[in-house]
Amino acid sequence: MCCRSARRLHRELKRRGIRVTALCPGPVPTEFQVRSGMQADRSQQILTLSADRVAQIGYDGFMRGKRVVVAGLGNKIAVALLRLTPHALVMPMIERHMRNS
Repeated sequence: MCCRSARRLHRELKRRGIRVTALCPGPVPTEFQVRSGMQADRSQQILTLSADRVAQIGYDGFMRGKRVVVAGLGNKIAVALLRLTPHALVMPMIERHMRNS
């Protein structure tokens, strides 16, 4: 869910007393990666947080009424930089990364 969608959903459901928080965890090491043979590259290792830490960050953000929570300082910086980068540059980078994973 993109940030814009989460904000819209939050606003729409707020009248009914329902809170919505979108959690953007960044890379989280799980058994899925191990079983699928995926290996984190160096940039992902820098941004990686444990599942417990991400869950706590998400819960804390939800309890504070945040609409969107990005886990970890490194991920927040990455999101800010992506917002400043034209999509024409970002999309090919994502494609290359996904092919190499």
